[in-house]
Amino acid sequence: FLFSILFLAVPVQSQTPIPTVPPRLTNPTSMAPCGLPASYAQFDSSATVTTFDMTADCVFSRWAVQTNLAFLYFSSGEFTINGNGYSIIGPASRNVSLYVGDGTVGAVLNLNDVTVRQAGDENSVITVDGGRLNARNVIFRDNHSNRILTMNRGGQAYLENARVLSNRGVGSGPAVFSQGLGNTLLSITNGVFRDNTDFDYFIDFAGAVQLRGCITLADGLDNNQRSGGALTDRRSCPKRKKEEKLPTATPTPRPLAVTCPVLSQFGIAVHATYGLASGVQCQRLDGGGIGIQSIVEAGFIDAVDIWGYVEQGVEVCFPQSGRLLFLDARMMPRAIAPLESTVVDGMTCASIASPGSIVLMPS
Repeated sequence: FLFSILFLAVPVQSQTPIPTVPPRLTNPTSMAPCGLPASYAQFDSSATVTTFDMTADCVFSRWAVQTNLAFLYFSSGEFTINGNGYSIIGPASRNVSLYVGDGTVGAVLNLNDVTVRQAGDENSVITVDGGRLNARNVIFRDNHSNRILTMNRGGQAYLENARVLSNRGVGSGPAVFSQGLGNTLLSITNGVFRDNTDFDYFIDFAGAVQLRGCITLADGLDNNQRSGGALTDRRSCPKRKKEEKLPTATPTPRPLAVTCPVLSQFGIAVHATYGLASGVQCQRLDGGGIGIQSIVEAGFIDAVDIWGYVEQGVEVCFPQSGRLLFLDARMMPRAIAPLESTVVDGMTCASIASPGSIVLMPS
């Protein structure tokens, strides 16, 4: 059973202390500041809180928000997570997992307008075990997982405007997998699958698969599928003549989260070419957020994670002196490289143009 696989103990001979798994909180009413449960939680049909409105990115470190593994388990009843454009984020070495159902049809999760990224999971980013997932405007990005979506025991998933981007598979297997019965159903309307690596298949499915609308499959996965079910109603994106111009879609206005100015309370200054409201995002990291033991043991001074619209050019300045390292988020695990720095008004500064973490180390 997939749920039990997630909690295998690490070998006793490891020098790292074995983390204690806290008791699962059943139907908690207290939420973290970002709007999701503050710790490892299970919800059932008797829950009094059924809708979660995210107000900021939720960064998970061990078993709680801000501090490495999130596991939200919806066993029965109907629940809604409104992401409001924010992200559910976890270190690449851990999980950010959503589990819907307990082998029966009594659980429903509505997942709207959210990005799930940096999940490191030997099983699946989302598992639908007999329940139903309704996902609208959801992005799966930069996850390092055995699968993105797993379906069990007649589960159903309806994905509308889903984007599966730059994810990396663990071992071998499909990005979408069903080990359940023939009544399992996956429906994707207007999906984009691009720049995903190390998955053997796009889909390995036992139930019915419905691909509708403009479906974009890249990375050689277009015809790389192994499906025991029916692949129905698939219409790829129409080919266009070179001279044809597409109409410009009117985007739905949504205020961008402005997170970088918060770092000023720690004396850290951030500058972006087009301003801090242009879409660049910042998060100060502790040792668990860095996730690299050698850096933690070396006694890092401070660290900041930068993502979003970083390509414009972003400068970060620390009030202390030291040398800088860059942990490149485009690689899993993150590549460590020295970062050239300058001293500006007594602050240690460096500029980047790709997402990652900047770590200040002692000289």
